[in-house]
Amino acid sequence: MGPKPPPANLHARTRICGPFTVVEVMGEIDLATEALLAEHLNAAATGPESDVLVDLRRVAFFDCSGLRVLCRAETRTREHGGRLRVVSDAPRILRLLRGAGLLGRFPLLPGIPGEDM
Repeated sequence: MGPKPPPANLHARTRICGPFTVVEVMGEIDLATEALLAEHLNAAATGPESDVLVDLRRVAFFDCSGLRVLCRAETRTREHGGRLRVVSDAPRILRLLRGAGLLGRFPLLPGIPGEDM
């Protein structure tokens, strides 16, 4: 991860959990709030060989604006030798990723490895 994560906001916060940089996403992510998520993902994605987990378990709404932010962050993470994965067991997130043809790009995890699931 980069030097220091951005401050938490109403829609995203970043924390370190063992070897992972976890970006926890909350509420509704759409065109009006995507920048609040992007600042956290951008910071997490620029570290060398970062292992970024985007935790979508507390998301109430997530649209193509959020997908665009995820795609940019995944590309940036990969360019720095890392990886980005999505944490969610919500059927609607699975449907969204499958419908957008992105399920293979974002491996879904049911929880944060090492934490109680």
